[in-house]
Amino acid sequence: MDNKHNSQPDYDLLVQQVKALGEEENYWLPVLANTSALLMNALPDLNWAGFYLMNRDSLVLGPFQGNPACIRIPLCAGVCGAAALQNKVQRVDDVHQFPGHIACDSASNAEIVIPIHKNGKLVGVLDLDSPLKNRFTEEDEAGLKKIVAALEEIAEFTD
Repeated sequence: MDNKHNSQPDYDLLVQQVKALGEEENYWLPVLANTSALLMNALPDLNWAGFYLMNRDSLVLGPFQGNPACIRIPLCAGVCGAAALQNKVQRVDDVHQFPGHIACDSASNAEIVIPIHKNGKLVGVLDLDSPLKNRFTEEDEAGLKKIVAALEEIAEFTD
């Protein structure tokens, strides 16, 4: 399966919607829960959209939409662990070619993970999976980075 979606989502509109989600309540839990729902509904060809949050020296499952997922991911494993450990976006066209890939859902073929920071500290990652190989484009990466920047601005992360 290759990338077959034709139209790019309006990421600027999605950023506005994410910011609106934090206007009434900026605590991270409802903001991330609603953001995962927003992304799952707005972006075509996803089978998982959610967050993993730093907890001690690993990532722990946060709010998400999709099938049940891995609960804890070491920083030395998977696309999420690589994004957190290297502190950089991981855009993977075929997860089955990614060294150390964790197959939480065998239907996932492509993945993008964006680190999230608050006050200069890594607090988690945004993780999107797709059943389509080559699903995530440079435009998706740029748009999702804007969404993460909005989350970093509005969401109140506490220890």
